[in-house]
Amino acid sequence: MKIVMVCLGNICRSPLAEGILTSKAAEKGLPWQVDSAGTSAYHIGEKPDSRSVLVAQKNGIDISKQRARQFMVSDFDRFDLIYAMDTSNYNKIRRLARNDADKNKVLLILNEVYPNENRAVPDPYWDNDGFTKVFYMLEEACANIVEKYA
Repeated sequence: MKIVMVCLGNICRSPLAEGILTSKAAEKGLPWQVDSAGTSAYHIGEKPDSRSVLVAQKNGIDISKQRARQFMVSDFDRFDLIYAMDTSNYNKIRRLARNDADKNKVLLILNEVYPNENRAVPDPYWDNDGFTKVFYMLEEACANIVEKYA
């Protein structure tokens, strides 16, 4: 299984989702490949936001070596599933899709917790206190992903 997590800048939410899912898959002995990307080019090559690194670290996950990259059309070929953090990024990714097979790979991550509700993982960038909340939202979604596809 190859999964990519996608948010806007690839420095807050998607690096956390990548780290959490990588950790949960490893705990189950699953040989999954997990990556993350952003729909924008704002932060290419940058480390995750220090607040994401800190909340992950507090929960036993090291995301400090990740580097931001932009989502590319070739990611449709590289990954089985593409999880967007919110509807804006979901729509941006689907606009890049070349066909229905590409579109069918794109999912909203919180639909794994709240099916068909299309809830968004809030962007914590402007809210220092939001990083912990986002971590736990993503942790629940990633646990469900592991259970669903293991």
